[in-house]
Amino acid sequence: MRKCIFAGSFDPPTTGHKYVADCCLQMFDEVVLAIMVNTQKTGFLPVLERKKLLEKLYENEPRAKVITFEGAAVDLLAIEDTRFYVRGVRDCIDFEYENRDFNASRAYMPGMIAVYIPAPEEGRHVSSTLVKNCLYFGKDYTYMIPEEIRDDFEAALKALGVKGESDV
Repeated sequence: MRKCIFAGSFDPPTTGHKYVADCCLQMFDEVVLAIMVNTQKTGFLPVLERKKLLEKLYENEPRAKVITFEGAAVDLLAIEDTRFYVRGVRDCIDFEYENRDFNASRAYMPGMIAVYIPAPEEGRHVSSTLVKNCLYFGKDYTYMIPEEIRDDFEAALKALGVKGESDV
């Protein structure tokens, strides 16, 4: 069985995240969507809300498993017994960052294999940061949130007291 880890903050999950996860499901028997928790940072959405959104997005896909993890990606790879670490890349800046991180991580897990999935041209600008900026400036962000979880994301925004698309 081939399993991979696709890790990130998923704060919030975007169409770009969905694209990468869907590509993983074409290549692997199991995909672990790992919400990496950094206790030194405060996220936009609570971790459990991000987990709920991802679980809903993949509720009909038994090969997708959503978890939260606090620690190093190489430790998660060992726990999940896989060496395949998937990263989405939008441009050469992402590639350089991911490649440096990969080479540093290989010191701790020499058998680690990085799988880079390039964003499609029409989605190269999509990021969780851009969604948050659009919210801040009152701009449309809805096309960057997967349709399957758009209403749930709006509900999460309301619970946080943040104006969403339906409030603009």
